[in-house]
Amino acid sequence: MSSKVKNTVIILILLIVIGLASVLYNFVYQKSKINDKQKKIKNLRLYQLDTEFLNKQLDQLRRRVEELDSVLVNRKYNIPYNVSQSAFFDFVNRVSFGFSPLSHVNIEFNDTETSADYSIYNYTLGGTAEFEDLMKLIYAIEESKQLKKIDAVELSNNVKVDPDGTPHFLVTYKFKTKVYYSGNNRFYVKTQKENSIVPNPTYDFFFPLIRNEIPRNNDNLLDVQSAQLLALIPDGAFLVDATGNTYLLWEGDKVYLGYLTNINYENNEVNFVLNKGGIIENITLKLQKEKKPGK
Repeated sequence: MSSKVKNTVIILILLIVIGLASVLYNFVYQKSKINDKQKKIKNLRLYQLDTEFLNKQLDQLRRRVEELDSVLVNRKYNIPYNVSQSAFFDFVNRVSFGFSPLSHVNIEFNDTETSADYSIYNYTLGGTAEFEDLMKLIYAIEESKQLKKIDAVELSNNVKVDPDGTPHFLVTYKFKTKVYYSGNNRFYVKTQKENSIVPNPTYDFFFPLIRNEIPRNNDNLLDVQSAQLLALIPDGAFLVDATGNTYLLWEGDKVYLGYLTNINYENNEVNFVLNKGGIIENITLKLQKEKKPGK
């Protein structure tokens, strides 16, 4: 074999070795590094500071939050997110702010219950209150937007008599209240709106139908039982009581223990309805005809 052929073969072998080394270097050794670099480039593209694109994303997320908020707000009750124990004390104070001086609310924190989805603060409420105030408190707790529930209610009647003898028919109460909250903000509402927590008037079933106590006439109203009809005028009536005090009354005016219900001009009489400790009585006073001399 001539030297020329030998040199040609050697050059070919070197070229083949260099080609194989290049292939191994590029597609085996450098492959993992290339993949890492491509991942980094991809991540950088995801977080590139494209202001217009980011603003569009922000608008979409805002609309989504508003949609979710509207769904939660329209629900009658919501489980709030991470409510403090003092929040319930503040709630009761706001509800009871306008109560009568005879109504009192005592709050005692008991313990905390924990479950997989939510937790519960347990409180005990007790005291003495007028029936209407107690109904306002119970209704506000049960109908509040932030979920609360009443349990184990105990009620009994209570009578408080003022030094002047005026009785007040109250209710002694005690009940437990569960206040729900969640450690997960999936129920969180951005704009919280309270339900209507003012109840309609309720009949006081603790108020006795018949009572021994009759309130005093502190307002100096006409005492119909000792009164006399003096005269009738259009739409009104003149009356006098046992002490000589005169009164001009119209239909619907208040008198001691009741009201003037009707003025009958044809029969020259006036009619009253009185509530004497739960006993309803109708009283009619007639105009006395003046006797002529010699008859």
